[in-house]
Amino acid sequence: MDLNSRIYVAGHRGLVGSAILRALQQRGFHHLITRTSTELDLRNKAEVDRFFEQEQIEYVFLAAAKVGGITANNDYPADFIRDNLLIQTNVIDAAYQNQVKKLLFLGSTCIYPKFAPQPLKEEYLLTGELEPTNQPYAIAKIAGINMCQSYNRQYGTNYISVMPTNMYGPNDNFDLQTSHVLPALIRKFHEAKQNHLSSVEVWGTGNPRREFLHSDDLAEACLFLMDQYDDSDIINVGVGQDISIRELAELIQSVVGYEGEIVFNSTVPDGTPRKLVDVTKINKLGWKAKVTLQEGLESVYKAYRDDLLIKQV
Repeated sequence: MDLNSRIYVAGHRGLVGSAILRALQQRGFHHLITRTSTELDLRNKAEVDRFFEQEQIEYVFLAAAKVGGITANNDYPADFIRDNLLIQTNVIDAAYQNQVKKLLFLGSTCIYPKFAPQPLKEEYLLTGELEPTNQPYAIAKIAGINMCQSYNRQYGTNYISVMPTNMYGPNDNFDLQTSHVLPALIRKFHEAKQNHLSSVEVWGTGNPRREFLHSDDLAEACLFLMDQYDDSDIINVGVGQDISIRELAELIQSVVGYEGEIVFNSTVPDGTPRKLVDVTKINKLGWKAKVTLQEGLESVYKAYRDDLLIKQV
């Protein structure tokens, strides 16, 4: 990409897409193309085809997706598989039909088998059963990976697939019904502190281990890979370290300044026991994550509080 390239960031208001957009703006790219979901429904093929034809897009960051935590995945499985399949299919095919130079597809580490060896290497894809709680979403993402690979093989396109670990950062989803664990815990501890509650309930046993990558780090990785990586094989993006949910809860408790008790509800399913990605491949290319979890949590909590103050005005 050069500074005059016409670049489309799909999902620019989301956690990942907004970080990619910020990174591109900071580097001085001039022709950044965005559309909200009301302006362009990516599930509608006719709309997507017309948009690509009109905009003469050269590069695509496909960060648009329907995402959510365990509750949302469990309650709306049809929505997750249908919407993600439609979004991916329409954007990837329109990119091919309109001679886009390169496309970066964002997947997820939930594509890996539930009981795959740790850390998760790229070659573990399709070697075992998926985690049942997010299987529809994972299957949609696997289809997107395969679609990129298939277009590369049949049509000679340059579509790459990036597998980020658990994400957090500005513009995260803090809705307790649909959010992931980290933003949900930030909200729970903040509200418990504000309301002087004696305890905070955390779902599960607290034993599962997760890795957390700040969205600004992922954005930097995506720009790096758009310039440096042209292989059909998937590539992981992560920090290479994980933490238990119990340790995460205690860290967020400290950042928020909540002094009550943490209660773990073991009747709620834990999900995958551990999810740590092997980042050897991207590290060898020359990229490593920079934002520590402590720094990231402090900045996200500050942004969350600032956003609440703005809404109260």
